[in-house]
Amino acid sequence: MKTSMKTGNYLLAAALAVFSLTACKKTNTAAALEEIETTFDISTKQAIADNLTQDDNDILDEVAASNDLSGNYTMGPIIVMDIIGSCAVITISGNFPAKNIKIDFGAGCTNGAGVTRKGIINIVLTDSIRKTGSIATVTFNNYYINNFKKEGTITWTNTTVAGSNTPSWNRKVENGKISAPSGDFWLHTANISITQTAGANTPNNLTDDIFTISGTRTTSNAAGRSRTATTITALQKKTACSNIDKGQLQVQGANHIAVIDFGDGSCDRLATISIDGNTPRTILLR
Repeated sequence: MKTSMKTGNYLLAAALAVFSLTACKKTNTAAALEEIETTFDISTKQAIADNLTQDDNDILDEVAASNDLSGNYTMGPIIVMDIIGSCAVITISGNFPAKNIKIDFGAGCTNGAGVTRKGIINIVLTDSIRKTGSIATVTFNNYYINNFKKEGTITWTNTTVAGSNTPSWNRKVENGKISAPSGDFWLHTANISITQTAGANTPNNLTDDIFTISGTRTTSNAAGRSRTATTITALQKKTACSNIDKGQLQVQGANHIAVIDFGDGSCDRLATISIDGNTPRTILLR
């Protein structure tokens, strides 16, 4: 009888151990899947943040070129993509090193590409944006692009080597916040290097400009979960495209890696995200 009870106790202990291991495995698997979905979600937010921030760059370039604030104007007409739209009201005041530009999109201003903006973008220039060492500081006042609200401060510093025909900038995003049409929001910061790789020889024609973008970004979701993205292949933004059109970012997750792929250079608003090399999922950049 004692032997039978001892055997029963052993069997019970073994069963409990198996149950505990199985439950632990299920819990670990669920936690791992939750981490992966968090990384996918934050990677999507990062891709949108990068894309909308580059849109600000396009606006800065266009308003500066159209108002002789680029510093590289030559005789002849200015050719732009009409990114800002004819319905925006532009007010310029002050002098360097505190030249103020106010771009007021009112209650809604849609450009030729179908992008709708509303609210105000404020820009302060210390000098012409193509001059080495010049700084452009961009802030937002109740500003929306395609119903995404943008907040924060973006600082562009011209880092072009004097005498070089390869313009470059450092871009910092501080206190960045994007609120989606769904009501969801996320915070983001960035320290980015931008180089112009095409169009520098035709300063009056912005439509042939191409830029590469590399650096580090950090994005946090509404729950306070964060991910940092670094550059695998420098992103590419053609002024002729409304969105970033090429390049890859790596996002470090908990024991996994996501890759954001912005495409092959085609002008669309698509990107893909893959986790650890698995089948990528397609996202919209705006």
